[in-house]
Amino acid sequence: MAKSSEIFSDIQKKFSSTGLALRTAESKQWFTDNLKRYSSLNRRNVLKDPSLFKRNAIDSKPTSIGKMYMFMYSPKNRETLPYFDKFPLILMVGPAKDGFYGLNLHYLPPRLRALLFDRLLPYTNNDKFDQTTRFRLTYQLLTSVSKLKLFQPCFKHYLMSHITSFTMEVPANEWEIAMFLPIDQFAYKTKSAVWNDSKKLIS
Repeated sequence: MAKSSEIFSDIQKKFSSTGLALRTAESKQWFTDNLKRYSSLNRRNVLKDPSLFKRNAIDSKPTSIGKMYMFMYSPKNRETLPYFDKFPLILMVGPAKDGFYGLNLHYLPPRLRALLFDRLLPYTNNDKFDQTTRFRLTYQLLTSVSKLKLFQPCFKHYLMSHITSFTMEVPANEWEIAMFLPIDQFAYKTKSAVWNDSKKLIS
């Protein structure tokens, strides 16, 4: 296995050798099948990956909305929460009091995560999938389009003061890798239990 700090480029090389196209049913299946072995990665080392863009502080400016970020997080009143993700992978939705709203994709099992991702793709600002690409997300959009209801368990309010690491932006050409990389880190409950709760909320 490659060094943790080179994980994205390692996966990208392996995927490129398959000849598959990104953002297809075949690519999602490949990532689902092949990324399971990376579950023991040190999350803080993942944040050092050179494929990611380091941000000293995340913000909710228009240029940040719709981009993907990962960071370490310790929520307020964490002792009273039923569970939470210590390592969120979020799509920025917009500003909120003392922080921002984001869709944490880890709250969905991989199959539903991929489905939500596919349904959001028509709402990107371009099809370049480079540093300029982002989702055009608003809470109004998420709540008004019925096929996007999968967002519900993912929608979270994050406080800037409770981010405990550097914030790393995932470039658009790495979105699928980040989405299927098993780096969620739930406190108090297993990921299976969290996903069951999410499915109940959606239904």
